[in-house]
Amino acid sequence: MQCPDCKDVDRRQFLKSAALVTAASTAPAAFAARAKAPGSPETLVSTLYNNLTADQKKAVCFPFDHPLRSKVDNAWFITPQRIGKFYTPDQQAMITEIFKGLHNPDFVDKVIHHIQEDGGGIGNYTIALFGEPGASFEFVLTGRHCTARCDGDTVEGAAFGGPIFYGHQAGKSGTENPDHPNNVYWYQAERANEVFQALNGKQRAMALLGDPRPEKATETVMLKKKGDRMDGLPVSDMTRDQRELVEKVLADLLLPFRKSDSAEAMRYIKKNGGVSALSMSFYKNLDIGGDGVWDVWQLESPTMVWYFRGSPHVHTWVNIRAS
Repeated sequence: MQCPDCKDVDRRQFLKSAALVTAASTAPAAFAARAKAPGSPETLVSTLYNNLTADQKKAVCFPFDHPLRSKVDNAWFITPQRIGKFYTPDQQAMITEIFKGLHNPDFVDKVIHHIQEDGGGIGNYTIALFGEPGASFEFVLTGRHCTARCDGDTVEGAAFGGPIFYGHQAGKSGTENPDHPNNVYWYQAERANEVFQALNGKQRAMALLGDPRPEKATETVMLKKKGDRMDGLPVSDMTRDQRELVEKVLADLLLPFRKSDSAEAMRYIKKNGGVSALSMSFYKNLDIGGDGVWDVWQLESPTMVWYFRGSPHVHTWVNIRAS
């Protein structure tokens, strides 16, 4: 399945038409009328929670401090109940709108495309609710290449409400071609490689390493302690022009997400020293095709991990904290 928008051909027109088609085909009439009213994903989470039956709540609702709330992985199901089978059509439409509302309206169709291609559609994903709306609460949606959260900023000091995961396998082959055709997130690696190309020889020697961190579910996004050595090249050792390129990388990383979550992430990054407090590394041992365009790279600090693993296809692990 080819991503119809990955080459940015008539991009804005496609997004407008696709949004209309998606809304018309997925939302039941009763919910579609309500969905026109203004409201945040958090408002819809509250509506969903109140719409669940007692048996549904028993299956998918947990105390706020339950350990499942903090888990992240590349392909997992937080509860056994699939969205397309366990929930009413009205509830399924609410869940879809909550998930879409967590993303930038100009990018959401790409996200829905990868959910369809990777998992067969949002109906094959799962959710859980922690706590209760009106107090500390969090909605978590999981499945292949996705851990997404909606918390209404009740999870203190954690961007996105905690660790998240996004990724995409474009096409049937598990290992993508070196240029990752039609992968909706590969543009982020292209921007990161612009930074590498701007480095001098000494900087490249510091930034280019061998093996990246292993993928071990939640352990993948464990933060190092202040004072621990960070991998790669400190952004503080870059020139002003190079640092500006890193800022563009951050902007591209945050592009898929809704404005409030992106703003919170940047607020925490700036609070802890901005881009100059980050280190950037690239990893040569997972270079698809041996073309010197680094498929695996990361930005890291004591309060942040943004780990982009583009081999064999895109897996991205994110954890940003206030302190």
